Amino acid sequence: MKKIIIFTILLLTFQISQAQIKSINYDVVSNEINSGVVLPAEEPFYIKGTLPRGIAYVKIRVNRPGKSSKQAENYDWKRAFDFEVNQYEIFIADPLKSNTNYDFEFFFYERAGEDQMESVKNAIGENLESYIRSNFEVSSGGIKAYNNDQVMITQLNQIVENGLEDYRHFLGRDFPGFSDLVKQKLDQRNKLKLRRARFNILGKSDGDNEKAAYANKYIEELIGAVQNETEQFLSRSLMSLVDIRTINSYPTEKLPGTLSLNFGYGAFAVKRNLSSTEYFNGPYLGLSLPLGNKTFQKFLGNASFSTGVFLQNFNASSGERISGPIVNLPIYAGLGYKMFRVMRFNAGAVLINMEDVNSGVKTDFIQPYVGMSLEFNLWVGLNNRR
Repeated sequence: MKKIIIFTILLLTFQISQAQIKSINYDVVSNEINSGVVLPAEEPFYIKGTLPRGIAYVKIRVNRPGKSSKQAENYDWKRAFDFEVNQYEIFIADPLKSNTNYDFEFFFYERAGEDQMESVKNAIGENLESYIRSNFEVSSGGIKAYNNDQVMITQLNQIVENGLEDYRHFLGRDFPGFSDLVKQKLDQRNKLKLRRARFNILGKSDGDNEKAAYANKYIEELIGAVQNETEQFLSRSLMSLVDIRTINSYPTEKLPGTLSLNFGYGAFAVKRNLSSTEYFNGPYLGLSLPLGNKTFQKFLGNASFSTGVFLQNFNASSGERISGPIVNLPIYAGLGYKMFRVMRFNAGAVLINMEDVNSGVKTDFIQPYVGMSLEFNLWVGLNNRR
C-alpha cells in the first residue's frame, strides 16, 4: 500500500510538471501563425507577436468558420501606460477543439489624435441632431414624433455605436446608452401645449412664430442633452482601428482518444435472503471509457463507463465457490467518476457464478459492487470524437 501511495504522488508530480502553457507566434508581416504548424488543442495557450509602431491595443477574435460573430471569443492586450514595449502576448483562455478549423482576426489600434477625436465627436453630434430634427413635426396640438420614445432611444444609441464602430474607448467601456434624463426629456414632449407658447417665449421679434420658437426651444434642449452625454463618454481619448489581419480556417492538432486502465480494490455483497448477506472484497482490473471530453464537459469528461474483472475468486462461508462466467472470474460493470487526477470511484454491478459444493450446480447472480482504483491512460488512437 505504501508503494502505491508513493507511486501516485510521483505520477501527480510528473503531470503537474508537464502542465506548462505553450506559446505560439503570429507574424504580422507574412500574416502567418505558429509558423504554419497546427495549433494546440484542448489546452490554453499564448499568442505573441511583434508590436507594430504606434499600436497601443491588440484584439484577437477567434471563431468557427460560418458561425455568428456573437459566438466568437475575444481576447485583447493593451499597452500599460507609456511603457516602451515591442511585443504583445495574449492569453487564449478557452481551449480549441481537436482537429477543427478556426478563423482568427487580429485588430490593431492606435491612440486617436486630438483632431481625430474632435472629428468623431462632431460627426456623431451632427448625426444625432439630424435624426432628432427629422423625427419631429410641429402642429397646432403639439410636437408630433414619427417614432415612439423607446424606438427613438434605441436608434439614438445605434447612431453612437455606429459612429464608434472603428474606435475603442481607452478604458474598454462600451457606450452605456442614453440616460433617464434623455428619456424624461422625450416624455416631456407629450406634456407640452403650444397654445401656452406666448407665456414661455420671451424677447422674440415681431416676425417670430411663437409656436415654432417654442417647439424649437424644446428640440434644441433635447439635442443638447444627447450631445452632452455623448461628449462626456468621449471625454477620454479613443483608440482608432488601424488594420485588421485575417487568417481563415486554420487547423488545430488532431488528438487521439484514450482508453484508461483501472487497477483498484472493490467490494460486493452476496445476499441470499433477508437475514443473510455476506461481503467479499479484492483487487480488480478493468478499462474505462469516458462519457465526454473533460476539457469542454467537466462532469461528463470525468465520468466513465467501466468494466473489468476481479483478479481472484472467492469462497463463501457456506463453502460455495464464487467465480464468474466466460473468464471464470467475477465480471463487473458500472459507472465511474475520476477524482484527484488519477483516482476513480466506481459503482455498479458484478456478475458472479456460485457453485454448490454438494451438487456442483452453478448459478449466476448479479450483485452490487463499489470500488476505488488508480487510472492510467493505456492506449491512444481509439477514436476521433474529440
